[in-house]
Amino acid sequence: MPPAQRHPTWHQSYAERSEQANLSPLATYLLRLIHVKRTNLCVSADVNTTTELLQVAEDVGDHICVLKTHADIIDDFGDKTIRGLNEIARRKKFLVFEDRKFGDIGSTLQQQYTRGPLAIVRWASIVNAALFPGPAVITALAEAAQKAITAHNTSVQTDISASPAVSVVDSGRDDDDSVDADDDGDDDDNDREVREDQPHDERKGRKQSVVSVSTTISTKTEAISPQPRLKPTLSRGSTEEEDEEEDDDPEAQLAELGPPPYFRSLLLLAQMSSADNLFTAEYTQQCVHHARKNKDFVMGFIAQQSLNAEKDDNFITMTPGVQLSAGGDGLGQQYNTPRKVIGDGGSDIIIVGRGILKAEDRRRAALEYRKQGWVAYEERLRSGRKKR
Repeated sequence: MPPAQRHPTWHQSYAERSEQANLSPLATYLLRLIHVKRTNLCVSADVNTTTELLQVAEDVGDHICVLKTHADIIDDFGDKTIRGLNEIARRKKFLVFEDRKFGDIGSTLQQQYTRGPLAIVRWASIVNAALFPGPAVITALAEAAQKAITAHNTSVQTDISASPAVSVVDSGRDDDDSVDADDDGDDDDNDREVREDQPHDERKGRKQSVVSVSTTISTKTEAISPQPRLKPTLSRGSTEEEDEEEDDDPEAQLAELGPPPYFRSLLLLAQMSSADNLFTAEYTQQCVHHARKNKDFVMGFIAQQSLNAEKDDNFITMTPGVQLSAGGDGLGQQYNTPRKVIGDGGSDIIIVGRGILKAEDRRRAALEYRKQGWVAYEERLRSGRKKR
C-alpha cells in the first residue's frame, strides 16, 4: 500500500492507539501490554500434551504478548492444563488466544464456547471465528461471553474450617479418644452434647472442636478490572530517546499495568495465509463491516495486512505464517517475514509457529522473532513520521 493511502494507525504507536476511545477494554490492555513489554510476537503452541504446552509457555513467555493455542489437539487437556496455563500467563504477562475458528449456528457455537471438556470461555481471553455462517456468529459468542463475565462477577464462596482440625490433638491421646468418621451410632449427637457440657479436664484431655461454616456472596459492580492510566511518556510514541527512558525499569511498568481485565474478545478470520484459500475480497469486506458494528466485542482480525480504512477504525491485526525467510511448507502454508507483515502490511502482531517450536533453543528463537518484529514496527513508525 502506497504511504499516501495508509491509515493513520500505521504511523501511531501502540500506546497512542491504546488511548483512543473506540476500543474494548481487552484491546486497550493488549496494546498497552505490547508497548510496555516491547513485543508484538504471538507464538502458536501447536503441541499435543499439557506438559509440552506448559513448557512452550515457559520457554517463550518472556518474549510474547499472546500465546495461541489449539486446545482440541491436546491429548490430556483438563483442569491441570488450564491452571498451569493461567499461572504462567499471569507470571510472564501474556494473553491466551484459543484458535478455535468457530463457524456454526449460534446455539451450537455457544455450547462449543462454554461447555464440554474445553470450556474455552473459562480460560481464553481471545477466540476467533469465521463469518461465513453469518453475523449471528458474533452476537452469539458475545452473549455467551457476557454471561460468563456476569457469572464471574457474582460469586458464592463457602468456607468450612475446624479449630482445632479433626485429628489427634494431644500427642498422648489413645486411639479410642479419636473421632471415628465411620461411626454411625444413634447416640452420637447426644454424646457430643454431654461432652461439650463437661469441663475440659473431664473429657480425657480432648479439646473442643469448633466447626465454622461461612458463605460469602460477593457481587462486583464492574464487569472488568480497573484499567491503569499510562504514564505520560508511554503515550508520546516510540522514538529511540523515549525507548531509553522506558527501559529504565520495564518490570515496574509491567507491574503497574497489572493483570488483564476479565473480559473476552473476538478476532474475525478475514484472510488466511494458505495458498488458494477461498476467502474473497467481498468476504473480507463483510468481516470489516460487521466488526465496525460490534466494536465492543470484536477486537480485530486474523488477516494478512491491516484492514483499518475508515477514520475511526482501530482494529488489531494478527498475521500468521511468519518466518525469518519467505517460502512455503509444501502443504499450502505461505510464509512471510516480520518486515513484510509489520512494515509493508501494517499488521500489529506476528504469529510464529514452527519457526520457534522446531528451534533447538526456543527462547533464543523467540527473542530473535521478537527483535525483528519490533524493529519492523519502529521502522514503520519512523517512515510515517518523516512523511507528516
